[in-house]
Amino acid sequence: MLPFKTFFIGGYECADMVNNTGNRVNLLQATFHDTRIDEDYRLLTEAGIRTVREGIVWSNVETVPYQYNFSEVTARIRAAQKWGVQQLWDICHFGYATDLVPGHPQFSHRFAALCTAFVKHFRTLSDDAFIFCPINEMSFISWLGGDMRGTVPFAVNSGWDVKYHLAKAAIAGIQAVREIEPAAQVMLVEPMIKIHPRPEEPDLAGIRGHNEAQFQAMDLVTGRLHPELGGKPEYMNYAGFNYYYNNQWVHCSHTLDWKAQPYEGTPFSQLIATAYERYGVPVVLSETGHFKEDRSLWMNMITDECIKALKAGVDLRGICIYPVLDRPDWDYMDKYITCGIWGYRPDGTRTVEQSYLDTVKACAARTDAFLAQRSGVPSPITFTQKASV
Repeated sequence: MLPFKTFFIGGYECADMVNNTGNRVNLLQATFHDTRIDEDYRLLTEAGIRTVREGIVWSNVETVPYQYNFSEVTARIRAAQKWGVQQLWDICHFGYATDLVPGHPQFSHRFAALCTAFVKHFRTLSDDAFIFCPINEMSFISWLGGDMRGTVPFAVNSGWDVKYHLAKAAIAGIQAVREIEPAAQVMLVEPMIKIHPRPEEPDLAGIRGHNEAQFQAMDLVTGRLHPELGGKPEYMNYAGFNYYYNNQWVHCSHTLDWKAQPYEGTPFSQLIATAYERYGVPVVLSETGHFKEDRSLWMNMITDECIKALKAGVDLRGICIYPVLDRPDWDYMDKYITCGIWGYRPDGTRTVEQSYLDTVKACAARTDAFLAQRSGVPSPITFTQKASV
């Protein structure tokens, strides 16, 4: 039985980081999703998608320490109930409360308190299963903020420290939720990458180390690394991986051309199979998508790869189109990115990219047909030994 209402999942941008100019962004508001939630869920259900990734937007919910305003979040929960939509919640999607950075002595405690407050609030409104991601893409945000000065704490040479403290907070948040909601399910979400050596590069061990680092955050939360943090295997029910066109590249060189024939990279079906073998829990393609005229081509390719993975026995539970709405660029908010099924005019009015919508419906039909056909067939993959990339 699938844990999600639909295999295809709709993702809504909820990033609220401080961008590289030092300005706070709120993509939930910038895309009008907070005010057009009823319309958005209607459009999504008409497209056949009834599971979504949403985020509470920490900086908006907690403007004063330990005081929470979930009124906007409540509106989204109510809309989900109206339209029969299942919500998978991000507690932290890149942005923190304004007075916090990951290394702050109170960061973990504040995050755990936020998680407690939200799960209590959610349970007053809904009887649905509580499935959540504590902190989205810890590896990416630690690199962006800890090594590239792209967001808080605007540091260099501090990526590991940021990642360590984010994982510490994620563990505290999971523990806080489970104290109230023991059956709550955790989906950890990280980028899936593959770095390839240059032809003249002899240090293959170094390249393997770079690729292995993508799993550090999950390994911290599950107790494989630094068990003093309190991580446990049961703190990850689903392993979510985000995968885009630029997630494979040649070391210190160029992004691989995903449209090239033959493709010089590793097929996504192989990457997700290796990750599945590593952890032995159900996996989710938790973000994927592309831009402009290549959106449909990318989605067809990804669907093919996901069906290949399913045929190989990977327990893949869903594909999340991220985002389903066009969005502005984080760092240049006047730059409009055409990446969704639906766009919007300056007043928030929705438009539709019909060819992409048709492609998504066709891809969903293909995966649904495959899943129905193979229902009850046992997985050929066994876990005699955990693998690594």
